[in-house]
Amino acid sequence: MAYSNQLDLLEPINLSDHLEKIELYLGQVCQIAGISKMQLDYWTNKAQIPTKGKKQRIYDIEALETVMLIKQGKDKGLNLGAAIDAARRFRETNRQLV
Repeated sequence: MAYSNQLDLLEPINLSDHLEKIELYLGQVCQIAGISKMQLDYWTNKAQIPTKGKKQRIYDIEALETVMLIKQGKDKGLNLGAAIDAARRFRETNRQLV
């Protein structure tokens, strides 16, 4: 099979269709969100962010989004409680729009 014909077999992949399958470890979430492991641990407990795993926390894409929204709120001057509340309300509002 010629090279150009092989390329014709491939189609673009929409990665957003697969995001719900992604599972991230604590260190990966910290790296993406730009926070420390201590912060993530504290925020996870304080905001009651659901995680999987027994020995090590595993975060799904929704948990990552929550962490990043909390970080955004903190960066804009909100205290942690207000940032958590804003993240929850933002997610609820956007969920209704979808």
